[in-house]
Amino acid sequence: MPRRATKRGAERTRIDADADVLICGASFAGLAVARELAGSGARVLMVDRYEVGERQASACGIPTLWLEAMGLMGAHQQTFGELLVHAPRGEVRLRLPWTFSTFDYRSLCAGLRDQGDAEFETATVEGVTRSPGAHVVHTDRGDVRAPLVVDALGWRRVLGDGPNVQPPDATLSRGLEVHPAGRGDELELWIDRGLVAAGYGWSFPAGDEVRVGVGSFDPRFHVKAPTVRLAEGERREAVRFQGNWIPHRIRPAAEGAVFFAGDSAGHCLPTTAEGIRTALYFGLACGREVRAVVDGRSDRADALARYGAFSAAHRWKFEWMLRVQRLVPRLAGRPLRPTLRAVGVAPVTRWAFDHYLEIAHPRFVGVAVGPGAVTVRRRERVAA
Repeated sequence: MPRRATKRGAERTRIDADADVLICGASFAGLAVARELAGSGARVLMVDRYEVGERQASACGIPTLWLEAMGLMGAHQQTFGELLVHAPRGEVRLRLPWTFSTFDYRSLCAGLRDQGDAEFETATVEGVTRSPGAHVVHTDRGDVRAPLVVDALGWRRVLGDGPNVQPPDATLSRGLEVHPAGRGDELELWIDRGLVAAGYGWSFPAGDEVRVGVGSFDPRFHVKAPTVRLAEGERREAVRFQGNWIPHRIRPAAEGAVFFAGDSAGHCLPTTAEGIRTALYFGLACGREVRAVVDGRSDRADALARYGAFSAAHRWKFEWMLRVQRLVPRLAGRPLRPTLRAVGVAPVTRWAFDHYLEIAHPRFVGVAVGPGAVTVRRRERVAA
């Protein structure tokens, strides 16, 4: 279980600080924002209830091209060029047009943090008082004032307007996995109503451990028993549980003069529940717009408008993925195998997965910095 890292005793001093930029949340999206502010000369403060890299909350898999583009291959654990999909009436092996890799969460967060120069404090963010000038963000250790505030805290959207809708009524999926020691060579998915009515199971080998889990698109469906059953069926020990709520609907990325990135903006792809590369992608976009304000090339209102429009321009892609998600339970019976066989034809696989990668392509890492950060400098795609 993760250790709560909020400072205690003599170390638990009050925070009463002023910053140029306050980033709330120190996982993928927050660290990507901080990366874009490195060397700006601004005082950038990042706060999170846990230490950086302390609390892994996903299976930690990503297209290898993203690790390469971000200079984070030091966190790499294992690479796969195929996806084995299990269905009740057989299995289909998909050869991917690009490789997919698992990575070590703590190492990746440390590497990403080293690319920025933000200060860091452990504190629980509780809310915000907005103003035309500097917002006041309230934490369990005191207040922080900053004109530029980013909420990268996750699905709770702590700094958003109005009360949050909580599970099981929120548009969230539920995921749980175990981390037994062991090795494996296959990246695997299970689509089976006998395992989960609407969702899938997975097995992601990662060096000396295998991450086995089950996700349900319906938050009312508990997934502990299916996770244990899947692990035991694969002769893996059901140990070191880790779970999380996963947003499956995109939300406004700019609201109340606050920037939102990652799960707080619903930047997690429906159907696949892939949220790491999208968190990095939108975190970079957010950081570049914030950087433009810090550098005096923009003002807060324009940066919020540009970033909000950039995120909103992707809404149709997320909504299409949500439509596919809603089809999965209908395909889990007789139509599933012919559907998988059709997708398994090499040209179809290549077309489908290349379009999927385009939703948040690693070439975006090389975008020109500045206002209007959606202008992408094309790069030759690295051959997988």
